Amino acid sequence: MLKIAIVGRPNVGKSTLFNRLCRSRRSIVGDEPGITRDRIYGSVRWGDCPAEILDTGGMIPDARDTIPAGILNQVEQAVAESHLILMVVDGRAGITPLDEQLLPLLRRTGKPVWIVVNKIDAPALEAHAAQFYAFGMDAVYPVSAEHGRGTVELLEAIAEKASAHSAGAETGPEAEEEDEIRIAVVGRPNVGKSSLVNRLLGYERSIVTDIPGTTRDSVDTLLVREGFRYRIVDTAGIRRKGRVAPDRTERVSVLMARKSLERADVAILVLDAEEGVTKLDAGIGGQANESGCSIIVVFNKWDKVEKSTATFQEYTERVSRRMKYLAYAPVLTLSALTGQRVSRLFAMIRNANEARRLRIPTGTLNNVFVPKLEESFRAHDPNHKLGIRYITQAETAPPTFVVFTQGRDRLHFSTERHLVNRLREKFGFYATPIRIRQRRKPLKK
Repeated sequence: MLKIAIVGRPNVGKSTLFNRLCRSRRSIVGDEPGITRDRIYGSVRWGDCPAEILDTGGMIPDARDTIPAGILNQVEQAVAESHLILMVVDGRAGITPLDEQLLPLLRRTGKPVWIVVNKIDAPALEAHAAQFYAFGMDAVYPVSAEHGRGTVELLEAIAEKASAHSAGAETGPEAEEEDEIRIAVVGRPNVGKSSLVNRLLGYERSIVTDIPGTTRDSVDTLLVREGFRYRIVDTAGIRRKGRVAPDRTERVSVLMARKSLERADVAILVLDAEEGVTKLDAGIGGQANESGCSIIVVFNKWDKVEKSTATFQEYTERVSRRMKYLAYAPVLTLSALTGQRVSRLFAMIRNANEARRLRIPTGTLNNVFVPKLEESFRAHDPNHKLGIRYITQAETAPPTFVVFTQGRDRLHFSTERHLVNRLREKFGFYATPIRIRQRRKPLKK
């Protein structure tokens, strides 16, 4: 598949163009320069041949500060894995010294470079694009990424390039498309989410610094390991609503992180082992539980914990005490910095993904499970009837059971909790939330 990298100096509209070509809002867009930091992947289809497109942060050559240098490294990796480069420039600003500084870097790649002159919002501004022919690149396309003007011509050229690339590529037997396990790595700022993602992938995918809030976009990467496909999403740190900065960028970052939970099969909730379970951790855990994804709780920075003062059992009890609604979630202590126990996550993720898709036959539930459930309930409370007439599993991912009861009253919450606990005891549902829906039927007179 043809891979395309969108590059350029800060604040020329790269992310706006990326979203326009992908026809979705994948990258955060704003007036603040330097919003995009990591490289963001998307797909573009115009015609029969799809292409993969990469959004990158604004390039500043010879940058020495941590984040600009990290952005430059991300851009260089995007360019290295791409077949075509779209250099975005600002048509209203004209040629700038920074644009000219970037040209030698792109020429040295030996790859075709198209100049996309952005912010040409009206026909009268098209003359502004002429000056960029002086760059001597393969093509020049005047566009308005915000309004879509000129993007059809660009898409047609991309489709033609993708078709030629597909025809020239070596063809072999197509691998059967396997299901991806979608993983969202979530947590509050500065607990090591990006470090953990990089360790899982085996290379630096996300920029890592000691500055809270370094990751802004939800950065997803496909990893194939031992025949399994994992779509790992690194998200921005989620803060309490009152602590989210008033600027639009952080608000959108947090919103995208929360939406990543809704799309995930498995969430890895990253906590700081040095700080333990905080009130904010509990709040994020609650959001993950409500989203319906399976959850694995990870205590990162375990290498910094004094083992004589803390044990794994104590940390597990902290989760059970501070986040009772995540009692079903397995707990793992690890170090993203050293790699300690990180590899164990893959088996836990696979088990969690398999458990959330488990379906129990209705006959098994009503002929075997419910009678034993009534026995255990009578042993717990001899003077109270369970009141379940019929039970069936309506959905998977997450497992959802519909319980038909007698009488006007709903099952007491303690009875419902007993039911969930017995379902886990009997069928497992590793790391997965269980939903109960009640349907009442009045007793016959």
